[in-house]
Amino acid sequence: MKAAFLIAGAGLAVAVSPWARRRYVTWGATPEEVAGALLGDDLLPDAGLISTRAVTIDAAPSAIWPWLVQMGSGRGGAYTYDWIENLFGLNMHSADEILPQFQDLAVGDTLPLGSNGPAMRVEICEAERTLAFRSEDGAWVWIFHLCPDGARTRLISRNRITPPGGNRAVRALYDAVMAPGSLIMERRMLQGIKQRAEGLSALPDPVSAS
Repeated sequence: MKAAFLIAGAGLAVAVSPWARRRYVTWGATPEEVAGALLGDDLLPDAGLISTRAVTIDAAPSAIWPWLVQMGSGRGGAYTYDWIENLFGLNMHSADEILPQFQDLAVGDTLPLGSNGPAMRVEICEAERTLAFRSEDGAWVWIFHLCPDGARTRLISRNRITPPGGNRAVRALYDAVMAPGSLIMERRMLQGIKQRAEGLSALPDPVSAS
């Protein structure tokens, strides 16, 4: 029993170590992408927690953008684990098709985050390039950036968050839980967008096929 506690304690220490945390918050991203500035960083310049994660998608930005703009509660979902999202009442149902009724996103639009969370306001909406949201309480900024790379595209997702409370222990605990927890959800989301966009780009062009 003592050995089990020691092993569990060692595992926990590794999980919350700076080495592990760096990997939680930079999954899939290159050092240049982590260090590089993105449009929207200035919306929350003094964020206490920053994650930059990325994925390569075998598709052009035009095949990825429709999946991004339709994301949201009661819209196209988040392409992650819906059952986990909905445990928190977020009303997420990930779509597997482009939803025309949710394609006209614009700066100033607000998207609900379930029934209790702060709404997310669209702050930047540059088609096929950058989409940035800021929560109405100002504590969270979420940026999606598309960077073409030949026939492929790098999708970069950056979260900038101000953890709650001024107590150092509370902030450290929040950070320790948020970093690995958000990776689980966001990794699935990025892979979900990749899968959908690559499937869309593989469809025949209706013009050339006719």
